Amino acid sequence: MKKAKPQSGLFKIALLSISLLLMIAPQISPVLPLMYSSFPTISRAGVETLSTIPNIGIVIGLMLSPFLIRLVGSKPTIISGLLIILLAGTYPIYSTNYYMILISRFLLGLGIGLFNSLAVSLLAKFYQGNELSTMLGFQNSMGSIGAALFSFCVGCLAGLGWHTTFLIYLAALPILVLFSWIVTLPREQNQIAASQNQMTKNDNRLNIQVIKIALLMFFMYIFFMPMTFKLPQLAISQKIADVSQVAFVSSMITLIGIPVGLAYGYLKKKLQDLILPIGLFLQVVGLLAIAFSANLLMLIFAAIVLGTGFGLSVPYIFNWLGNVAPKNSINFATTITLILVNIGCAVSPTIINWLGNTLGNGSARTDIIIASLGMTILFCYSGVHYLQTKNKH
Repeated sequence: MKKAKPQSGLFKIALLSISLLLMIAPQISPVLPLMYSSFPTISRAGVETLSTIPNIGIVIGLMLSPFLIRLVGSKPTIISGLLIILLAGTYPIYSTNYYMILISRFLLGLGIGLFNSLAVSLLAKFYQGNELSTMLGFQNSMGSIGAALFSFCVGCLAGLGWHTTFLIYLAALPILVLFSWIVTLPREQNQIAASQNQMTKNDNRLNIQVIKIALLMFFMYIFFMPMTFKLPQLAISQKIADVSQVAFVSSMITLIGIPVGLAYGYLKKKLQDLILPIGLFLQVVGLLAIAFSANLLMLIFAAIVLGTGFGLSVPYIFNWLGNVAPKNSINFATTITLILVNIGCAVSPTIINWLGNTLGNGSARTDIIIASLGMTILFCYSGVHYLQTKNKH
């Protein structure tokens, strides 16, 4: 077969396909309530950690990826990550051992982390100018599309038991075949040498602004993540929705991010630094609306509000990071922030459950209310940041 050229549709599809898996790890969270009874000796926080432990694996994968790329190259690194996703992701289909499943979930995250940054950086090897901008736009949407698609699949499979929902990770197989078969990367020796030289030139420094932003993201994700692991428990215990409907609500949070992302440039131009307070305020309102939802319609509305706020906050914060990071240290600052984001995701169940048991009765509703209070503190901080920024202009 004649090799596909980078400008061909098939090549672009193959290159973008790996981004479908970037947000696949937590998509099994709607079936967490079905898993509690399967592990009676494990706390609820322990079971909920199964949806967030991949984030620790992603952190390790992000740190290992540059070394593996230098050792074997980009394509073998991506193929290794896809193989790990396929094997570790599907392991819980036939396992009943909590600790082995926990390890497999960590390895799933590790596999994603190996090619997380490559999903973006590879595009610049093949495309320039407007075509690169277009491809970056597509790449940014692929993760959200994948998350919504796999969340829908979990909803369809949930009726067959929680083990069956892990079939979604079989999606790594056709993507592995497509990428391996279609995508041919240029020789990398010169590029690797150049990147090593560039790394020695870069001044990997942090300033107080970067540290504040990284901590802001850390806490924002701690208080946002209960949306994934507490919503199923709340909706089912309050008889608001079944597992399939919870999966649909979760997909709405992801899908709303696509139009919000497309409109972000226009909104940023109109609202400037007011974007962050608005985004965090919407997250507070969304979390409170979820906590007090009385029916499925209200729950969907709350999810849309929460997803809109989240979709406004994240790009603003990364844009802010790029503006304040020390010269030549933007990549380093971004990596540090991403590491704290993933750690925040991973520790969220432990922290939220501890706060819920300490300050309340430990119910799902109480935990989500506490998350909204935490988000309120971040909203207040963003208001101070806005006033400080406004006074400078």
